[in-house]
Amino acid sequence: MRGWWREIAGLVLPVACGGCGRPRTELCPACAAALTGAGEGPRRVRPSPEPAGLPVVHAAAPYADAVRELLVSHKERGTLALARPLGGALAVAVEAAAGAAEGPATAPLLLVPVPSSRRSVRARGHDPTRRIALAAAARLRGSGRPARVVPVLRQRRYVADQAGLGAAGRRENLSGALEVVPGGGRLLRAGRVVLVDDLMTTGATLTEAARALEGVHLPFIPELPRGLPEGKGQRGFEQRAAAVIASSPVSFGINRNS
Repeated sequence: MRGWWREIAGLVLPVACGGCGRPRTELCPACAAALTGAGEGPRRVRPSPEPAGLPVVHAAAPYADAVRELLVSHKERGTLALARPLGGALAVAVEAAAGAAEGPATAPLLLVPVPSSRRSVRARGHDPTRRIALAAAARLRGSGRPARVVPVLRQRRYVADQAGLGAAGRRENLSGALEVVPGGGRLLRAGRVVLVDDLMTTGATLTEAARALEGVHLPFIPELPRGLPEGKGQRGFEQRAAAVIASSPVSFGINRNS
């Protein structure tokens, strides 16, 4: 009900840019440009310290200034109209992440959103990450790339609020917190999986999401490389990929392409 009311209210109340407050527009050109990295495009991002098991992550823009305000406005203030441009930014990062991963470029993209807790969804009146993921998949399909959202992850236990926790605290808080829903593994066999979230800070959430998928997803690779021995590990060479709209500015500088 809350989400429905916000959408109706947005049609009749004055609007302002969610990034800078400019009147009579939900997203001004300058803030829209900031969402795509001000023309620099998506890049691989790596937090420091980098947690073991973190997927290869690409982000559209640094988490600062207008981009930070846009994400907060959508997630916490319920500015639902921002889901479309935020989804566009995520789609750009997803394409970069998929291009950096192993496997055929024509495989359908399966966007797996990091799940929100039921508690936070009730408090906000919507699931921001899933909403943005749906918008990103729609944008990808519109550009001719098969894509869909596959929400197969869920929280299996209580997770404390991450605010105020450092990298080690976040890893401990999230360790073993996620799992794949029954039957979810079967859905992940039809394409290339890209984990998606709105923001990466320490990388703990994406690391836990990748762990939950271990042993579940059979990579979409039609032919084994020559010389690869039969048996254990023969399908374990797909590179795990993740995409976010934003990451800390420092993580953009720590781009050790090794």
